[in-house]
Amino acid sequence: MSDVDTKELDRLLQQAFDTASKLYKERGFQRRVGFGKRPALVSVDLANAWTRPGNPFTCDQEKMDNEIIPGMQKLLKHFRANNLPVVHVTTAYEIPDRTADFTDMGLWHHKIPVEVVDLKDTNLWAIDSRIAPIAGEYTLLKKRASSFHGTELAGILRANDVDTIVVTGVTACACVRQTICDGIADGFHTIAAREAIGDRVPGAVAWNLFDIDAKFGDVESVDDICKTLDEIGRRNRA
Repeated sequence: MSDVDTKELDRLLQQAFDTASKLYKERGFQRRVGFGKRPALVSVDLANAWTRPGNPFTCDQEKMDNEIIPGMQKLLKHFRANNLPVVHVTTAYEIPDRTADFTDMGLWHHKIPVEVVDLKDTNLWAIDSRIAPIAGEYTLLKKRASSFHGTELAGILRANDVDTIVVTGVTACACVRQTICDGIADGFHTIAAREAIGDRVPGAVAWNLFDIDAKFGDVESVDDICKTLDEIGRRNRA
């Protein structure tokens, strides 16, 4: 889409959101879940197959380079400074052969080209070097959209007294959304970092963040999240 078309789409979406917000508020939606006592950062699929150009899963590169990665870098700085947990989530498959009698891709490969993310090609599923994990941070390998589905994520979070997840990554319409939905279903306070979430399709981020904020979690700016992290850090050090 051209810049003009994108701006028009954004205008129409905002118009729809304004109308829907009135309806939602009248009916008791758009409540706040807020932060708990101990948040963790859950970064979803910010690996090279999604963050770098030339892959089937490549997301909006302008937003990735100018907004999502810088937003993640700022969040990482504040999570690390306040000694709060960080989980980097990525996706890869051990048996990416679509003709195999048995595969760990489930049926997802009938819809999208997950077979390209071969576990043997470590560069593809490695976390982007601009936001690379450091010592003490956990990298979790998933095989489905949600970071919770079939993984150890909930158990690790609870074992470390985490009650809140700040979710970033891609894509807004799939893996980020599913992670947030499963997170609140599992009893975690769910916060979506607005500027650190992306997608491939114009309008997908705006629509999904609006819907998430109405039903499944609080959509907050990176700056506001960082202020809250610093407040939590000060309380913990007191």
